[in-house]
Amino acid sequence: MTTPPSESMRVLAVIPARQASSRFPGKPFASIAGKPMIQHVVERVRRARRVSRVLVATDDPAIRDAVQGFGGEAVLTRRDHPTGTDRVAEVAAHIPAAIYVNVQGDEPLIDPATVDELVSALLEDHSVQIAGACVAISHANDIMDPNVTKVVRDFDGNALYFSRAPVPWVRDREETVVARHFKHIGLYAFLREALLDFPTLPPGELEHLEQLEQLRWLENGYRIRIVETSYDAISVDVPSDVERVEKLLATRGNH
Repeated sequence: MTTPPSESMRVLAVIPARQASSRFPGKPFASIAGKPMIQHVVERVRRARRVSRVLVATDDPAIRDAVQGFGGEAVLTRRDHPTGTDRVAEVAAHIPAAIYVNVQGDEPLIDPATVDELVSALLEDHSVQIAGACVAISHANDIMDPNVTKVVRDFDGNALYFSRAPVPWVRDREETVVARHFKHIGLYAFLREALLDFPTLPPGELEHLEQLEQLRWLENGYRIRIVETSYDAISVDVPSDVERVEKLLATRGNH
């Protein structure tokens, strides 16, 4: 039985960060508007009202030292973790909290309000162990793009399936059908018990085929509440993405 959290319990935001990116080596140190990217992520997550503590989890002493250098908190974790969730689970094994939020380290424009919404989803419904986020897809090309993960939900907002394919598929094209497609955002909140379970769960065929680790939860019978948000994740995957993010910062301001 999962123990329901209370609002007085601590919420720990964990940002996994690695140097070894095949498309963008040294990505956490990428300079964006005069600051390393990892600093932007830490500072924005600190604005989330429901987060008690922000921690960078890394396998590289250089990243740990850089985070500590700008006043952040970082811990060293093992190098052999296959996923970011496994890295966050290692943190959970050593640092107790009621709720953990897994924040991608390559999203320097992460929305603090969306972080708070995921925490609220766990606090408000004690049957929910995991919460994620989605945003309505506004560009038709994204529906067919396998790099954009899609999610479909049930009537209660729980994930039915995640896929790189265009789900739902509109079969009867001759009829007037308005189908809404949702992009899954790689941001999660977990109860501690569920997060500690993750490294022990057997990966299933769907996870292997789609190469989406969140399918492991569904294949093992967990419920994932998906919160719809207006925030559309903007990740820095390759060096050319830095200029795009800097332009957005200049347009929006750092708020």
